[in-house]
Amino acid sequence: MGSSKMSFLSALLLLLAVSSSAKTFPCSSAGTTCDALIDYLSPNATTISAVKTLFNIKNLRTILGANNLPLSTPRNYSIPANSTIKIPFPCICRNGTGISNRRPNYTVVPGDGLYHIAAEVFSGLVLYPEIQAVNNISDADLIEVGQNLWIPLPCSCDRVEGQPVVHYGHRVAGGSSLEGIAAQYNVSQATLSTLNNLPNPPTPLVAGDVIDVPLRACSSRVSNTSLDFPLLVASDTYIFTANSCVRCKCDAALNWMLQCEPFGLNSSCTPIRCEGSENLHLGNTTTSGCNSTTCAYAGYNRTASVLTTLATDSTCPAPRSSATRLQGWRWNGVVIFMHIMVLCISFHKG
Repeated sequence: MGSSKMSFLSALLLLLAVSSSAKTFPCSSAGTTCDALIDYLSPNATTISAVKTLFNIKNLRTILGANNLPLSTPRNYSIPANSTIKIPFPCICRNGTGISNRRPNYTVVPGDGLYHIAAEVFSGLVLYPEIQAVNNISDADLIEVGQNLWIPLPCSCDRVEGQPVVHYGHRVAGGSSLEGIAAQYNVSQATLSTLNNLPNPPTPLVAGDVIDVPLRACSSRVSNTSLDFPLLVASDTYIFTANSCVRCKCDAALNWMLQCEPFGLNSSCTPIRCEGSENLHLGNTTTSGCNSTTCAYAGYNRTASVLTTLATDSTCPAPRSSATRLQGWRWNGVVIFMHIMVLCISFHKG
């Protein structure tokens, strides 16, 4: 098997190129796993299918959901050079930081070096010493053609301010500010500063840097015994779960409540009727007066059975308390008394 080396000068130039953008995200609970997102800046014009292959994403629909693209998007959908696309990947907490959980993996081709792989192939999302460390490579200047390398993307599974979130490695665009990013993703500047250990007051962000942005996830009724608990879906994304029999999406406009529906992508998927109701199927809603009842997704188990629950929401106006009614009666009494007094004075003058 042949080897692939790079000159010291080339390595130094590439190291300088990536040193400003790659970083690590704190992840405190060792062994905890979750799903994360990160921005990939495509160095050349490519297709969404090629990006899917590079990052070892199993299904095209997974990367479509992360970018809120329609399922009808073709495999040859064009990704222009120097444009970003969100990459979904599994994350694991290890030694106080989060890294991608054993994927993506990259196979070395002739002419490759760790520096080139880090800086150009993976767009500076990692540093070459990080690839070297996780793959136990003793000589960074010598890798083998055909060698399989684990690429440790930065990520986190930590809660933020006590709330579960989807951690998103956001690549800073030229001219961006912390204030603008905070407003775009509905998070406070203080949270971003603390999470990314930024100075206060903040200094200008560097284009190309990757910062940790905690994305709020929609609330759900998924049971803590479900195989996909906790099902965290960030706003403006969708995912497939329950062996691809259910699609769930998060839309902030729908009161931050996860919306799930049947989506049979394989022959094993069967109609999902709501437990406790013969007439409702998953995702269906019925109304009675100002109350609405929805057949909501509650997870799935080892027998591949989809779990559901009836969720009732009320839009009825809240009843006024007795104290409020009493205050209203007292005020009305004062008004009536004042009217009587005015009439009496007028009658007396007459």
